[in-house]
Amino acid sequence: MGSLSPPHAWWKSAVVYQIYPISFFDSNGDGIGDLNGIHSKLDYLKDLGVDILWLSPIYRSPLADMGYDISDYRDTDPRYGTLEDYDRLLKGVHERGMKLMMDLVVNHTSDQHEWFVQSRSSREDPKRDWYIWRPPKFDNEGKRLPPNNWKSVFQGSAWDFDEKTGEYYLHLYVTEQPDLNWENPTVRDAVWDVMRFWIGRGCDGFRMDVINIISKTEGLPDAPVVDPDQYYQPASMYFANGPRVHEYIKQMNTEVLSHYDLITVGETPFTHEASQLAAYVLPKNKELNMVFHFELMDLDSPDYSPLIHKEWKLTDLKDVIQRWQQYKRDEGFWNAVFIENHDHSRSVSRFGNDSEEWRATSAKMLSILEITQTGTLYVYQGQELGLKNFPRSWGIEEYKDVASQNYWKLIKEQRKKASGSEDVDMSDLLDNFQRKARDHARTPMQWDATSHAGFTAGTPWMRVNDDYPEWNVSAQVGDEESVWSFWKRALATRKQHDVLIYGDFMMLLPSNEQVFSYTRTLGDSSALVVLNFRETETSVSVLEDAAVKGFRFVLGNYAGVEKGLTSTVTLRGYEGRIYIK
Repeated sequence: MGSLSPPHAWWKSAVVYQIYPISFFDSNGDGIGDLNGIHSKLDYLKDLGVDILWLSPIYRSPLADMGYDISDYRDTDPRYGTLEDYDRLLKGVHERGMKLMMDLVVNHTSDQHEWFVQSRSSREDPKRDWYIWRPPKFDNEGKRLPPNNWKSVFQGSAWDFDEKTGEYYLHLYVTEQPDLNWENPTVRDAVWDVMRFWIGRGCDGFRMDVINIISKTEGLPDAPVVDPDQYYQPASMYFANGPRVHEYIKQMNTEVLSHYDLITVGETPFTHEASQLAAYVLPKNKELNMVFHFELMDLDSPDYSPLIHKEWKLTDLKDVIQRWQQYKRDEGFWNAVFIENHDHSRSVSRFGNDSEEWRATSAKMLSILEITQTGTLYVYQGQELGLKNFPRSWGIEEYKDVASQNYWKLIKEQRKKASGSEDVDMSDLLDNFQRKARDHARTPMQWDATSHAGFTAGTPWMRVNDDYPEWNVSAQVGDEESVWSFWKRALATRKQHDVLIYGDFMMLLPSNEQVFSYTRTLGDSSALVVLNFRETETSVSVLEDAAVKGFRFVLGNYAGVEKGLTSTVTLRGYEGRIYIK
């Protein structure tokens, strides 16, 4: 593979920091994070090395799915603040030389959005066709059934019956999130107008929620039966990467994106096939800058549920990273690099070791893994502190996420039915939730050791993780050995060395289940990365004697590393190093 240098762009070398607003910082004591709270922490983010803030949805919403159910696209939710607060925040971001990315959620709206209120008011309403309505089916006994057997992502039917108009509407997520009908060109025009509204207010780009499911297969056919015990079946083959999705996103690019210098990233769940994902990203297609795919994030889950834990192997993780680091570089494919977000539990608890002994060390090692990959780098709030999952001792009442609660109810009902008893053992599910639930990413940010981790002067909307007295911003910012200080150095190291962002990728030791090592090459510059994913010390030969000359050590998560490089490297537990020449 030649040393190909991809074209540079500001959004390629940028560090994006995702903020989950309800849990970031509460400025007014109501227990909910808000826009003014984010504004008060801008210097913290700038100091860390952040270039772009991505805000999870701040629009007006009933919060049936934590703001991903939007009732007004052109206003902020009063819980978060006003449009004036938003403008002030954006001004503060821009004054510090940073940019702001909004979350665009346009596969569905809230059922309280005025569009849907009108759509369900009558079959004759002009907005009826803005959503996906279908008449019921009936079985041989005359029992009413949904139009097809699609299962919603959050359990149960993907259809809800509307008594007033006698038809079902489609909701691939919760009942309160009806899917928009993108077949209707008026709907698409309305979406373009929403985008122009926020660009007009000064936002610098969009993360696009489940953008690959906006086109459904014509006729909405029944899904194949993969679970014979259930009537409703997974149907992503009929709504992910549908027949017109690229037509719609190309139109979005033509109508809106191409007129501005924005950062765009699409969320593309249900999809691991590289060629399908590349179609959204390759520059010749004129669609998006990059996508979030979830192959890496699905490593430790069985196919049937992301809330269940399965063991993973380092070689599987290596294979995924290698494939995407090398994929269609010559055609301009660009990655979105992340191992944490609001939809996944904490990375140090999944891919590192969150024990007291190894937590900080392994969190720093995972930082090295991220900053040495080609792609735009995404950091999730609290990741820079090494925040981990909350304890197994927490009961189901502490899990606020609709996905957790719905899955719990489903499994509990199944077990009660199977056993004929009201009293069923659910401890195994709590074991899995403690490792995999999305709730772990949503606990309030840990600012200091005062009450509720300094997140709020009131009662927080969700319990703060028990470890906040030791693990918080205040304790880490002044400590040179902290995870936060390491992240700051790591981000600066990435920005100093283009080879880490743009260099070719070559895997070393592909079958080793303990050490992940690779080189990057860009022009005359090379980088070597070695990462130990276990607590035991190990020695590996990474390069031939002749190839190690000229490499110098630039970053590691242990003190006392020799500046030069020899052909055999001895790594302590969870040690990570970067060498450059």
